[in-house]
Amino acid sequence: MEELLTEFVQGLPLIALLGIIAVCLASLGKGADVLVEEAVTLSLRHGISKVIIGATIVSLGTTLPEVTVSVMSAINGKPDLALGNAVGSVICDTGLILGVAALVGHVPIDLYLMRRQGLLCLALGFLIIAVCLPYSNLSSVFVDGGRFPQIMGFCFLGILAGYLWLSTRWAKNVESEFGVESHEKGSTLVILAKIAFGLVVVVSTSHVLIHAVEETAIRANVPQSVIAATLVAFGTSLPELVTSVTAVRKGHGELAIGNVVGADILNILLVAGASAAVTPNGLTASADFFTLIFPAMIGLMLIFQVSTFICTTRLTKWTGVCLLGCYLCYLGLSL
Repeated sequence: MEELLTEFVQGLPLIALLGIIAVCLASLGKGADVLVEEAVTLSLRHGISKVIIGATIVSLGTTLPEVTVSVMSAINGKPDLALGNAVGSVICDTGLILGVAALVGHVPIDLYLMRRQGLLCLALGFLIIAVCLPYSNLSSVFVDGGRFPQIMGFCFLGILAGYLWLSTRWAKNVESEFGVESHEKGSTLVILAKIAFGLVVVVSTSHVLIHAVEETAIRANVPQSVIAATLVAFGTSLPELVTSVTAVRKGHGELAIGNVVGADILNILLVAGASAAVTPNGLTASADFFTLIFPAMIGLMLIFQVSTFICTTRLTKWTGVCLLGCYLCYLGLSL
């Protein structure tokens, strides 16, 4: 399927590629509208916080592109691209998506979420760095880099199973501040079907969009290394970006922040973990990870975490400016 899609976009003229990009962007918006509205309906109907819905159901769906791209990259002998996409997506989610969300609308902070999923996400950020360190020769880390071992991939998947189990426990303990009644018609099964439809539209459209944008960039003579470090991570994060911005503009900022935090956790545990698990030699972490990519990830995570404990009620515009500015600096340094 990947090869067929690649061959298809390579055979298209530039004007057709630009048309596909425009159609995909429009489809993303429509799919995100359905996804957000039905996720909110589900949370209202069952008395579950929109933050928890965003951090579990929505983030699981919007992380599918990262899983697909990274696992296929690892299987096809590109382990550095697999790990780069996973960590790069965390950077994109935290810097770009939260930054834009804070600037375009109201993003409430749920301290219950931040004391659990938020701190867990930060801890996992440090854990993935610790796993990749070459302990036999630490002095060479900034020259030769390190490696994410296959065995740790299975360990991360085990931690993921525990996280999902805990999430269901946390969801039962959180009463929605919006009540349990919904004026929407239709059974819960219908709502779940609509959520699944929204996810399919968002994920599949993003997949096509990635290939179209990548081919367009190649024709514009953008280096492959830059495409891998920026466009792939950005492209696979498009579902989170569109869903989060749509949620904020519709007044459901809690869904946006839950989606980003949940997606960051899944990028580390599921995307990196699954990619390492299918690769006998593990994932390559080049020196660039330790000189730029890992520090950028931790830096953005710390800015986000500190701002939530300082602001306590909602992300401020200044937080958005800071997150987005740091993300743009990271892109500049990557180039």
